Amino acid sequence: MELELKTLTARLLAQRVLPRADPLARRALLDESFRSELDRRLADVGLRLVENPYAEHVAVSLLPEMTEPVFGSGEAWLNNNLGLPRDGVALLVILWALIVLPKRERQIARVEAGRESQHDMFGAQKPLETGESVSTGVSEEALYADFGKALGGRTRFNANLGRLVNLGFVVRRNKWLDEGPMLDLMIDYAQLAPRIIDGALAEVLRQREGRAALADKTQEAAATDAGTDTLAEAPAENGDGSLFESGFEAGEVR
Repeated sequence: MELELKTLTARLLAQRVLPRADPLARRALLDESFRSELDRRLADVGLRLVENPYAEHVAVSLLPEMTEPVFGSGEAWLNNNLGLPRDGVALLVILWALIVLPKRERQIARVEAGRESQHDMFGAQKPLETGESVSTGVSEEALYADFGKALGGRTRFNANLGRLVNLGFVVRRNKWLDEGPMLDLMIDYAQLAPRIIDGALAEVLRQREGRAALADKTQEAAATDAGTDTLAEAPAENGDGSLFESGFEAGEVR
């Protein structure tokens, strides 16, 4: 077991991500004593194994108690340790919301449908579906049309998208973006999903709608005031305001 543990730990650090079907990764998921020793060794260096049954891969990340020593060690608190700029992080969150949220809904729906159709009380539980059967990806052009300008324009969009591809968050094929091995691992679904579905972004949208309505009312009021001022000023310039009077005074017949 010693060699297997050393090999798995080295591969996780060197390759960053391994498929769940890998023999050593699979042993870590199924063998309790093997997993316990792996967790202990990773914890000794401030790391933990990251996996969830909805993802096809496993990886390592920081232990929660190591977040502050790592991200807060410099002059400013880092929001990631991958070198992503703020618009790159925003693009990552958008891709996660567009790809992982619908995928998780499909996976849960199919599990529920399987339970309802299962009549065998002692039937074996089927593994969760992963891959292209539940993760459909998004069009690169549609993504740029919806969010490109807000994310800094074409150059910034392509640069950040290239970073996310290199980091393994998405796979880019013929202007189509599919889920990469890191996308469903490095973002905590339980924390981010409520914030997107009915949390901070919902509040932002409500504020945006409120500001837009207020701006419309302000513009409408300003237009009404401007019209009133014009009508009030017109008689001083054109007599009593008759549309025909100035023409008759100038000898014109219209």
